Parts: sequence; C-alpha cells; structure tokens
Amino acid sequence: MASEDESQEMGGTFGEEMPSGHGGPKEGHLAHGGGDHKPHKEEGHSDHGGGGHGTPEKGGRGGHGKGDHHAAMLQDFKRRLFVSLLITVPVLALSPMIQTFFGFDLVFPGSFYLLFALSSLVYFYGGWPFLTGLKRELSEREPGMMTLIGVAISVAYFYSSAVVFGLAGKFFFWELVTLVDIMLLGHWVEMRSVMGASRALEELAKVMPSEAHLIRDGQVEEVEIASLKKGDRVMVRPGEKVPVDGTVLEGKSSVNESLLTGESKPVGKMEGSRVIGGSMNGEGSLVVEVGKTGKETYLSTVIALVTSAQESRSKTQDLANRAAFFLTVIALSVGAITFAAWIYYGRDVVFAIERGVTVMVITCPHALGLAIPLVVAVSTSLAAKSGLLIRERQSFERAREIEAVVFDKTGTLTRGEFGVTEVIPLVGVGEVGKEGEAEMEVLRLAASLEASSEHSIARGVVKGAEDRGISTAPADEFQSMPGKGVLGVVDGRRLKVVSPGYLEGAGIELDDERVRAAEEGGKTVVFLLEDETPLGALALGDSVRPESKEAVERLKSMGLKCMMLTGDNRYVAEEVSRDLGLDEFFAEVLPHQKAEKIREVQERYTVAMVGDGVNDAPALAQADVGIAIGAGTDVAVETADIILVRNDPRDVVTIIRLSKKTYSKMFGNLLWATGYNAFAIPLAAGVLYSYGILLSPALGAVLMSMSTVIVAVNAKLLKMD
Repeated sequence: MASEDESQEMGGTFGEEMPSGHGGPKEGHLAHGGGDHKPHKEEGHSDHGGGGHGTPEKGGRGGHGKGDHHAAMLQDFKRRLFVSLLITVPVLALSPMIQTFFGFDLVFPGSFYLLFALSSLVYFYGGWPFLTGLKRELSEREPGMMTLIGVAISVAYFYSSAVVFGLAGKFFFWELVTLVDIMLLGHWVEMRSVMGASRALEELAKVMPSEAHLIRDGQVEEVEIASLKKGDRVMVRPGEKVPVDGTVLEGKSSVNESLLTGESKPVGKMEGSRVIGGSMNGEGSLVVEVGKTGKETYLSTVIALVTSAQESRSKTQDLANRAAFFLTVIALSVGAITFAAWIYYGRDVVFAIERGVTVMVITCPHALGLAIPLVVAVSTSLAAKSGLLIRERQSFERAREIEAVVFDKTGTLTRGEFGVTEVIPLVGVGEVGKEGEAEMEVLRLAASLEASSEHSIARGVVKGAEDRGISTAPADEFQSMPGKGVLGVVDGRRLKVVSPGYLEGAGIELDDERVRAAEEGGKTVVFLLEDETPLGALALGDSVRPESKEAVERLKSMGLKCMMLTGDNRYVAEEVSRDLGLDEFFAEVLPHQKAEKIREVQERYTVAMVGDGVNDAPALAQADVGIAIGAGTDVAVETADIILVRNDPRDVVTIIRLSKKTYSKMFGNLLWATGYNAFAIPLAAGVLYSYGILLSPALGAVLMSMSTVIVAVNAKLLKMD
C-alpha cells in the first residue's frame, strides 16, 4: 500500500488519519429544520434538487400553485446553502489536512468531536433534499441523481463518523461538507434558471389591471374585475389597460397588443372592434361591452396553453429519461467496481471509498435531467411572447420535419373579406377624370357613395379606396335599393352603384371583355352609373394578404412545398395560386373532403395544415402538424397543435425555424451531458492515477456542476429570428 506521503504527492486528497481509542461525544439528535421538501415526479421531467421544478403548475397562474412551491424550494435551497457555507468554515479549520496544507495547528481536546458535530449538521441539514430524494427514488425503484448524491455523501459521512468513534482509518469530513455545498449551489443555480425560463407566465398574469370603470345607470363606478359579468359596459380611458375581452360599443382609439399577440404596431379600434384584456389603450376613450371573463379570457387561455405545453411530454425527454436511468445504474456499478478494484490492488479502504464516491458524484446525470426541460421551458415561453402558442409538444417537435405546408385560402392566405381587385373604366361609354386617372376617379366616386352603406360589398369598395389613399366626398340624397344597389349625389352628380341584375332589369347592355373575364374568374362585379350610363366597373374578391407572398417565398426557400386547399371555385383558386407562386392547389373541396386531401398529400410528404381552426378542423386533426391561424379570442384550440395568434402566415415560418432550433439545442444538450460522462467516469475512477491525475469528490462535484451550467446556458441562448 502507498504511504500517506505518496498519496499526497500523487495529488489525491484521501482524508485525515485518525488515532483510535479515544472516547466519543454523547449521542444527541441534531436539529436540521427547514422541513421535508420531498421531491415529486412530474411527467416529462427529471428531478433536480429534490424535485422536478421545471414548470409552473398546470392550471396555475403566474407564480401560484407549483410556482409558489418552486419559489419556496428555491429559498429553502438558498437558506441551506448559506447555512452550510457558514458551518463549512470551522469544519475546514478543524480538518488536519487543511491545517497541514496551510501550515497552522488547531487541535484541542474534543476538536475531532466538534468536527464530527459540525459535519453532521451539514450532512443532515444541507444534505436533507438529497437524502429525501434518495429515499423516494429507491422506494419507487427508479434510482437517479438523488440516489447518486445521497449514496456519495452518506458513504463519506458514516465512514468518517465510524473513524471518529474508534475505527482505525482516516476521515474526510471537509470533502463531505464541500461536496454538499457544491451540490446545493448547483441545484440553486439550476432552479433559478428553470424558474427564470417560465417567468413569462408570471409577467402575463400581471398584465391584467385589478379594477375597471363600470358604467351603470349612466354613472361610472370603480369595481373589481372579478365582479364583472358578460354584457356589462366598462369605460377605458386613454393610457389605461383594457380590463376585459370584449367589443367596442363607442369611441375610437389605437390599442397596443404587442405583449399579448406580438403585433408590434398599435391596432386601430372603433365601434364593433374586439379588444383583448391586458392590452394598452392609446389616445382615445372606449366603451367596451364585456364578452369574456375569468378563465374564458384570451390571457387566461394563453397562460393555460403555455403551461400545458411546458409540461407536455417530449419524445426527446423520454430519451433523456432513459439515458439518465441507465447512467445512474452505470455510475453505481462503476463506483462499486472502482472500490473493489482499488482494494484488490492494495490501496487502503479510505482511498477506495474516495474513488467510488468521486465516480458517483461526477457521474450524476444532473445535466442530463436538465437538458430537455429547460429547453422546453425557454422555447415555449419564447414562442408565447411572439404570439405562437404551442398546444401539443410532440407536434411542435415534428414541425422541424415538415416537407409540405397546406394552407386554407379564405382567412388564411386571403383576408376573408371583400376587397377591390380591379377597377375597369368603361372607356368610350363614360370617360371620367384626366388621362391615366380614370381608375382612381371611378373608385373615388363609387366609394363616396358606398360609404353610407353597411353592406359587405360597400365596405369592400370603401376599404379599396382607403388602401389606395383615395379620399372620398360626402354623398347627398343617399338611398338604398335592396338587392340592387345604392344611389345618391356626389359632387353634384347623380350616381348609382348597382349589381349586374340591375343592369339586366333596366335593359342596359354592356359587352366588355374585361368585365366578362372578371366574372368568369369568380369575382363579384358592381357597376358605377351616372344617369343610367355605365362609367366603370369594380371587381371585388377575397384579396390576398400582402404577407402571404412573403410567407410562401420564405417557405419555398427552405425547400418546402406550398399548397392551397379551398372550397372556392377553380378559377379563383388558380388566380390566388398563380399570384402567390404555390406548387399545387386543390379547389372546390368540401369541408368533409379536406381531411381526405391531406391524407393524399401525406402519402408524399410530412404535412402541416394551416387553417382558421373551425371549418378546417378535420384537416387540422389529420395533418402531421395542425396550425390554427386566427386573431386573439377566435383562435380554435380544440384541433390545432400550434396556434398563431396573429393573422399572419409568416408565423408558420417562425414556428418551423423555432422547432429546428429547439431540437438542435436539445440534441446539443444531450450530446454534452452524455459525452461529458464518457470522459469523466474513467478519470474519476483513477485510470490516470499513475500519471499523477486524481480527482477528489469535491473537484468531481465542481466538474459535474460545470456541466449543468453549460447545459443551462446553452438552453438560455435559444433565440428567435
């Protein structure tokens, strides 16, 4: 056997030699307060620090439920850490090895018993989370990192205690306390990281104001939001937060919804507009009718979805859990083999125990347990901040494999409302305006007349003028002709905007190839008349969103096929497809046939279906990844896997990219967490002992904690474009 001097020369810290035959202190039970924070298992999460603390309680709200539990655990770990650190100072001062190393002497009658008492306090108080974790894992027959840590500190403690009470040998209490300190520090840092990743939920919960201005019997009174009911009317003054989800009854303003939907620009609100609770009102006052309260509100839905997504099981997490289990078994086995091997080769028991303990400490699958849950928490919170709500975790992970994206047309690629697609001046029949300005003049006159109508076609004409920056004039003597059109006087001219049926009934013949082509293309055509003379025609259709073209271009640049699925006629579908540059389209498909079409595409590709989440429900459910696109409160969450809060198809690109980046982070974390152990286990066992390289348990804990920090930092670096 090597002498103590040889051991020190080889760089090992093997404990201190203890003379036998000295009396022991009176037995006493050490109080170790702080309570039994027994860890609990969560689906899809490994246990860290005496419990799975990856996400808030399902159904909880911003720091309540499990959020409060995790906050309490965080404070408990912090308290145990600082108490243990304070006790560590005298333990180090009383340890003969430390005294020898620093060249001082602090030995007095009973000093070893005091050293034992102080170390016992650290073992029971500081090590309590690991000891309870050890008990739970063994009772559930699922040994994990708590088992490794608990066994390591227990072997060190009880062997050293036996030496204090007469067993010939050495002890290493200072290594025990520093190991506990480092493990507590690692768990505390880890818990802070995980809680920080989910803090977006707490911020969302703080968005809602606590009071509202209720309008009752013509008077405004301050009431608690919880007391509001559907149908109540509330006033929202300039600069205040909107207290509820509802509909604007009076007023006009712009509302900042960026925190809730990710929409960077303030959204204009007027009578009939919907508002979301928690958004910030701008310059005008609004009177809002309460539409939803409590758990029905958009904000509550967002919090529930984010919480559910963070807690939902990941396929990659299943792999990590299996790897952690096998790694634990390997660590315990290798630790035992290491102990037996060093005894076999003639080393003393203390040296062999230290090698076994170091193997178990350095092999703790701590980083492996954190690798996936932290990435899940970060990616889900990151998506929620940008208005991307992940409802089904495994589908989100499949999004990186998407090969084809199938879009619904109406309300997804198009606005879902009438818009002016073409203005046709009828040259030679009724020219108006200056040369080159005929189209604008026809649209100006028609919009001026239609501005007084509430018909959907009329709104489309008016919006067409607004989009082109055309100012309208007031209309006098306005009249509606049900089923035929409208009439009135604009700029002193008696005008009508009428349907093709009116022309036919009035015997007005019109033969224009452009008008005929528009009608054959599925467009709705109305005519501007002056004294029964056609001045022009306006073709209206469901206009394509400006952002749709960019979305398709970006998806195709990623190598994905872009398709469209619509119940509209073939001519309309062909025009939209050609305008956007789609690879394929399916037209005149009834709602119950959409799922069948998706199945056909799935025979060739991995498919994502993007629709409004209502009429497209069967197709959304059939697709490999169902993505509902819709504004705020109308999002259909029953069948979609992922919900895009904004009516912006470009967010499909963001989801796919985030899925790829998330998987990359998960894979990188798993690679590091497992690869690290492949290097660390042999080193901890002492294979390089002959070269003077030997790790103490405390140094092993430092290396293990470093791997955990690396995994945590890697997850936090996940960013969106």
